[in-house]
Amino acid sequence: MLKTMRFLAPAAALGGVFTARDALAGQGLPKPWQMWFQEPASPVMERIMEFHDLVFAIEVAIVLLVLGIMAYIVVRFNHKANPAPSKNTHNTLLEVIWTVIPIIILVVIAVPSFKLLYFADKIEKADMTLKVIGNQWFWSYTYPDQGDIQFDSIIVAAEDLKPGQPRLLTVDNKVVLPVDTNIRLLFTSNDVIHNWAVPAFGLKLDASPGRINESWVRITSEGDYFGMCSELCGVNHAFMPVHVQAVSKAKFAEWAAAQKKAAAGGRNDKFKVVQAEKPAR
Repeated sequence: MLKTMRFLAPAAALGGVFTARDALAGQGLPKPWQMWFQEPASPVMERIMEFHDLVFAIEVAIVLLVLGIMAYIVVRFNHKANPAPSKNTHNTLLEVIWTVIPIIILVVIAVPSFKLLYFADKIEKADMTLKVIGNQWFWSYTYPDQGDIQFDSIIVAAEDLKPGQPRLLTVDNKVVLPVDTNIRLLFTSNDVIHNWAVPAFGLKLDASPGRINESWVRITSEGDYFGMCSELCGVNHAFMPVHVQAVSKAKFAEWAAAQKKAAAGGRNDKFKVVQAEKPAR
């Protein structure tokens, strides 16, 4: 009995890891040894997870089917059980089946895949716009609908972190965005190709010099969401974090008003508007 329990315990633990996706996922922040995705915070990410679950189920079914066929072949057609092998070389029905079934599987995957791509690419009627500019090695942000609020967002050094602030993800100026708002995102770069990626939003798009790429997001819940530059852009590529703070519409209006007031007065008291010192190239 004890041996049986020792055998079943690791299996149960492994099963718990795969089934407790929501328990392992943190809001906008990865956790040590985390599996699966972060908790979704946008309609696009919710659909990405649904599509992932569909494809994963199909993959598991295919693996089990192939494993079962191979086990049947080993048992049924080994030399001991079948000393006189069949001379058949063709089976029309079997060949039709193994051609048609993969086509059906591809169609089942393709239809939701194309729908997801269209949904993620289609810009909803925007309530506001955020412009994201990549630099070596920090991000610049502009709010054209809020009086052209502008600021740089630079990583906070490890020695300057406060308790509770995540290493390599904390910045001096957060991106503040309202929830339940269709936000148009415009991406470009001042030097090389960067990539603005926030996993909880299902967002990952290049910021390329000389052109503007476009996407959108609708944040569904308040909180702090983190990401990174996901395109190798130079020696400090690993030090370009993204920190988005999602707040209510009322708090966002207050934040924008305070930003504009601070900029108009030439002050930098509660909110940082003056560009911080750039990292050494």
